[in-house]
Amino acid sequence: MNRVITIGREFGSGGRELGKRLAELLDCAYYDKEIVEEIAKRTQLAEGYVQQIVEHRSGIFFPITVGRTLHHVHPAGTDYMLKQYTSVYAEQANVLREMAEKSDCIIVGRCADHILKGHDPLRIFVYADMESKIARCRAKSEEDEHLSDKELRKKILAIDKGRAKYYSHYTGKRWGDHSNYDLCVNNYAIPVKECAESLAHILK
Repeated sequence: MNRVITIGREFGSGGRELGKRLAELLDCAYYDKEIVEEIAKRTQLAEGYVQQIVEHRSGIFFPITVGRTLHHVHPAGTDYMLKQYTSVYAEQANVLREMAEKSDCIIVGRCADHILKGHDPLRIFVYADMESKIARCRAKSEEDEHLSDKELRKKILAIDKGRAKYYSHYTGKRWGDHSNYDLCVNNYAIPVKECAESLAHILK
């Protein structure tokens, strides 16, 4: 069985960077945005819309097709939207299983720790204090330069709330609960690069 590492992370905690560095050090596949791209192909929905669904962001009132055409709410209303959510999750599960069966890999987010439990993954959760997350967001994303600390804090909390809601809905477990993971990493105390090197050394 291939080695599978899943990484759950708070927004701005550096979980994505940790995953990339760890994948390089362990010489294994790394999957993050590639998952959304593949789901979009299979469901014929736009990547942005799929991303909203898997992050369970609020404010989704209409689907966006591959052609990027906007449509009003489908006549079937809520039932139609629920079917799309279910379809996206089902394809997500298929994509993750295929990736895990293909080779050793690190997968970020997307309920991978739950979906791939049959693969006995090493389940990591990455978190950090709010000040560190705000600082990391400012350093990594130009689009947040115009936001005040208060506004950026609100954005971080909103995204994490969406992730928690999505995770709880499909797994029945509480997102970020240490009992759901094998290792919880505080990226405030240890630089991401050093953390990745230490983890790689242990796993090797």
